Amino acid sequence: MLFKLSIRNMKKSFKDYAIYFLTLVLGVAIFYMFNSLDSQQAMLQVSQSTRDMIRLMIELLGMISVFIAIILGFLIVYANNFLINRRKREFGIYMTLGMGRRQISSIILLETILVGILSLIVGIFVGIFASQFMSILVAKLFEADMSGFTFVFSKDACIKTCIYFAVMYLAVIVFNTLTISRYKLINLLTAVRKNEKVKIKNPVISIIIFLISCGILGYAYYLVSGGISELKTANELIKPIVMGIVGTVGVFWSLSGFILRIIQAKKSIYLKGTNMFVLRQLNNKINTNIASMSIICLMLFMTISVLSGSLSIKSALDKELYKFTPVDVNLYKTAYLPDSYVSSYSGKTIYNSKEQVEDSRKPVSYTLETNGYNMNNLKDVVEFPIYALPNWTLKDSLGAYYEITKTKYPTLLYDTPESIVRISDYNKIAELYGEEQYTLNDDEYIVLCNYEQMETTRNQMLSTDSTIKINGKTYHSKYDECKEGFIFIATTEINAGIILVPDNFELKDEYTEQYFLAANYNAETEEGKQEIENTLIGSGDTEFFENIENKGINLDGASKISTRESSRGLATIIIFIAIYLGIVFLITSSAILALKQLTESSDNKQRYTILRKIGCDEKMINQALFRQILIFFMMPLALAIIHSIFGIKFVLSMLSVLASPNELLPSTIVTAIIIGMIYGLYFLATYLGSKNIIKEEN
Repeated sequence: MLFKLSIRNMKKSFKDYAIYFLTLVLGVAIFYMFNSLDSQQAMLQVSQSTRDMIRLMIELLGMISVFIAIILGFLIVYANNFLINRRKREFGIYMTLGMGRRQISSIILLETILVGILSLIVGIFVGIFASQFMSILVAKLFEADMSGFTFVFSKDACIKTCIYFAVMYLAVIVFNTLTISRYKLINLLTAVRKNEKVKIKNPVISIIIFLISCGILGYAYYLVSGGISELKTANELIKPIVMGIVGTVGVFWSLSGFILRIIQAKKSIYLKGTNMFVLRQLNNKINTNIASMSIICLMLFMTISVLSGSLSIKSALDKELYKFTPVDVNLYKTAYLPDSYVSSYSGKTIYNSKEQVEDSRKPVSYTLETNGYNMNNLKDVVEFPIYALPNWTLKDSLGAYYEITKTKYPTLLYDTPESIVRISDYNKIAELYGEEQYTLNDDEYIVLCNYEQMETTRNQMLSTDSTIKINGKTYHSKYDECKEGFIFIATTEINAGIILVPDNFELKDEYTEQYFLAANYNAETEEGKQEIENTLIGSGDTEFFENIENKGINLDGASKISTRESSRGLATIIIFIAIYLGIVFLITSSAILALKQLTESSDNKQRYTILRKIGCDEKMINQALFRQILIFFMMPLALAIIHSIFGIKFVLSMLSVLASPNELLPSTIVTAIIIGMIYGLYFLATYLGSKNIIKEEN
């Protein structure tokens, strides 16, 4: 009997369960999708390094899933509480007819189990098909071969999803039992007539709190925008975060206290149509939902920030990756001093053999040939030494700007000698890279730099006094600013400074800092290039690697293939974590707002009945309802957008080496579309659900 009653209740309350069920299905589907990547990666044809990156991403997503499960668990309990409160009168009738609390709890238990099973089935079904598109997305982001694509079902992800959500439903069951045990019959029967009182705060106090809160938020924005604090440490970052939270709560606390009074002063607006009713309702909503609206605002802020910020970084990495990997391979090795077999690395003394020191004073091609490597594997070879003078350090280059720069960037190694390259050597590599070539007079030098923060500092120095005296001769910069250029393969603009000098600049062999070689692989296919790479910078049992290892030669390198794979892997991990967290936060925020509004509509049915009795037609009532819900949804979103403008700016400034503000617009548009779709869907569902509720007979 109880089972049949539960089934009938679910059918009768289908409209009430709609948003609850939708949220459960979306939660299950997303949880399954992001936890099924371990099964999907098996069919992707990728290199071992890419596969390792995918495995790392899966491990990170697995850890984040625990946090996601906690969020969804609170959301399910909260949503279920709406359904319980919605049915108080129904439970009161059951008790009047002689049904005990245990039987009512049994009915709710059966309904919870049925809804849980149904949502799990539908959610996993949706997740299975959506995960196939996830495979395509993973393959595209990692540029993997999908020739072996097949339909994949992840047994582990399914079991994990079922276990996590079973624990959540168990928490719901316990919550429901405790809730029912505290209900009294008289309260259940009269619940429909009970409405929260409209509390009007003192407008003067509210205005003061509002202005103070805006001031707190303004100062927090100032700090994260590069104000008096650089926010270099975690402790310094806590300050604007706390201020942002306090300011947000203060804004929502004070809104209801003076907005109503301000509009009341405008009689032409306040007395028009149903505005009086709408404003009173909004005042009540804000008053009773200060904490929830503040939390929702902050969650929306996190959603916008993580989605926009991660998409900006991904766009920037993709854009610059190909520019800064113009050749297949870079090889380089440190040149040890010829009169010493001892060097220092990371504070540790390293004893170098005579053979190591002698090899370090030879070009890279010498090391390759003498250790059995086939040079026919390489083409377009360019190599040259990079020098360093002990009396030309970063401190010397900065000159008068040294003290200013040291105050701003105290961790820079100012006593490190500048890297120096002859102009003819650089022009060889510039020609190979397709970069601009330069010329120099005998008393000139050029600074190559593209790392933004360092470039700004160097430009200040070059624009005022760029003269420097080396070996008794005076040199000055040909340009009053740094020029674009780089030598080493990289993922983005990280060249902090390379000095180009004339060919007749006195550079002795003992000034050699390292030897550098750039080349392309002598192969036409990607498979052929990968094979050459494995013999050059991979690892194996070849004679070349054996000789290198036995002699302790310090040959190192970077390749286009490995650099692009690692960069794509980093960007993809950022994207997936951002999407995972962002969508869950967005669904949670939207669902809470929707359930809040549905609860208000359910509690205030009597008020809409009064509107009908005093002559308001359905069109006016629906318009009043629409405006309420629209403003209720837009208030936390509007403040979250303001927060995000400064939050994203701060993130991009911290990660300026990875992304620039120019990348923000496209990612913002994509984020706006995602939020518009999900947030708009919940808004529409809330409006339609609320409209159905206020039409019901009492």
